[in-house]
Amino acid sequence: MADFQTSTHRQHWILSRQDLAQKYQIANQRAIQMLLKYGATRVEVQQDGSLVYPGTPLETERNGTERHTSLPEPLTIDEEFLIRRYYELKIQQVCAAFAFPNKIQATAVLFFKRFYLQWSVMEHDPKHIMLTCIYLSCKVEEFHVSAEELGKGIQQDPQVVLKNELTVLQGLHFDLIVYAPYRSLDGFLFDMENFVQGTNNSSTQKLQEAAKFVVDTVILTDCPLLFTPGQLALAALRKANLEERAVDFERYLQSLCDRHPKHTFKELTLTFDAIDTTVDVSRQPKEADLMPIDRKLKYCRNPGLQDESKKRERKVKHKSKRVSQDTSMTTTVDASPMV
Repeated sequence: MADFQTSTHRQHWILSRQDLAQKYQIANQRAIQMLLKYGATRVEVQQDGSLVYPGTPLETERNGTERHTSLPEPLTIDEEFLIRRYYELKIQQVCAAFAFPNKIQATAVLFFKRFYLQWSVMEHDPKHIMLTCIYLSCKVEEFHVSAEELGKGIQQDPQVVLKNELTVLQGLHFDLIVYAPYRSLDGFLFDMENFVQGTNNSSTQKLQEAAKFVVDTVILTDCPLLFTPGQLALAALRKANLEERAVDFERYLQSLCDRHPKHTFKELTLTFDAIDTTVDVSRQPKEADLMPIDRKLKYCRNPGLQDESKKRERKVKHKSKRVSQDTSMTTTVDASPMV
């Protein structure tokens, strides 16, 4: 694997917070514009990169304004954030169910994150993209799992996985190099053991396990798009060491700065604080909170579902009204002899 500093990961996929927010806003606004224009947000990417929206342009009034009656309500940027976080956690759960190595799930999550820097969840079904990201991750990391095996294991049509493969590759700009924090974590632990002579192996092992758990959490935030894998690994080690007390972390960090003076001790400490803060303010949505958002998402991608839902609601209300009227009439007839 190439050096991280010269990799496409470093050049294209480590962003500023401002750039990150801007990309999410652009994707969200484009999906809303397509909803207003076509009445639906789902999009198909052709092999030549052109976009096809299954809907037809909405009618235009004589004065040139478009008719937007009964359009579904689009997702907000915050709602898209919650949907992405939910499916990123699902990636980890699916990978754990298949007993995939950490690098598989990390690569799949990073693919998913990168894809939705370019697209809104309203444009491409996140459930399908999630599965394709896992499949591509296995291929890239040379951990062979067929689409049939993956689909069978999670009771999904393997054709869904394959159908979106080119779409995901195009969304990633074919940049498939991912540096996961787990690799950096192992490297720092090895260096730490050499630096701190006489460290209890069991303590170091506990620190490693605790740090990997921290990395699992960090990956579900925006941190992998904002910080380098080495910074994420060191931040995880520092946080894990607060509980394990396996090493004098500040002393080790100072020695690391002395040997590799690219960053000062203070600069790294501030970076770790920023990572911790980002993780602390991030929250993993609960399924109950996501139900109304998921309903909105389905309506945006297929407005016909909303029309069907409204028809059912009207039918239920009409039936309820008839029952109420019948009850009222029955009450009047029964009461008349009492007058």
